[in-house]
Amino acid sequence: MTIFAHPADTITNCGGTLARHADRGDEIVALILTHGGRIHANSWVEEWRKDEPDQAVTSAGLAEVVANKKAELARAAEIVGIGRVITLDHDDARCTVDEDIVDQIAAHVADFAPDVVIMDYPKNPVVPDSHTTASVMALNGVNRAATYLRNLDGRDEFWVKQIFFAGLPVTVTEVLSLHGIRNDTYVDITPVVGRKVAAMDQFVSQAYDGLFARKLIESWNGECGRAAGVNFAEAFCRYYNETHPHLPVTDHALAVDPVTRHVEYSRVGLRAEYPC
Repeated sequence: MTIFAHPADTITNCGGTLARHADRGDEIVALILTHGGRIHANSWVEEWRKDEPDQAVTSAGLAEVVANKKAELARAAEIVGIGRVITLDHDDARCTVDEDIVDQIAAHVADFAPDVVIMDYPKNPVVPDSHTTASVMALNGVNRAATYLRNLDGRDEFWVKQIFFAGLPVTVTEVLSLHGIRNDTYVDITPVVGRKVAAMDQFVSQAYDGLFARKLIESWNGECGRAAGVNFAEAFCRYYNETHPHLPVTDHALAVDPVTRHVEYSRVGLRAEYPC
């Protein structure tokens, strides 16, 4: 399950990772807390700035704007392989924690019982933006689902196995960087990067399509890929510690050649491979 503030966040943060999980048969649920009607309203803002704006665009009400955003997300979700999209339709300018929303999140977590939850890294809890607020509510919702009692709530408690934070703007690999805060898990999205491009191309109203989609993936997922030793990767930070029977070493770490990996992770030219 992904829990994000806005319609496009699931795709930009972890669309490639979700595509890889979908390909192996995992069930994926995207929980979107807001309607996204105000965030990145490029199509409408840019039309208003014209000398003779198209009245069919500028006269759009909230319902029409939201319906368009949901249609874009539905198309992107189908490309990536998200099986279920749930939008709670709260205002997307929200920056304070709401107990009712926490309850809604907890109910969905308990209903779908995900092993893994993905959300934004809560960057600034002191002066939160909508992404941080969404993650704070999501964390509380996950914790609330774990406190359910059948005799009090009519349902059993449910514990999420692992939470992965996405969007942490740190790709360095040294443990001492930023006082120990770093991405500690990378997913190689090179085999499905074309689907992430195609999914982002659906968000035309936000101007996330075309060159921006390729720029974002080249810069962010390309830099994460450099840190991970692959062409394109998505980076995560784990919330819970993990326990293993032995010291874990990944298949990638065993197989990679440190001498030539910079050559290998530079082979895919995104804009040539997936032109606008």
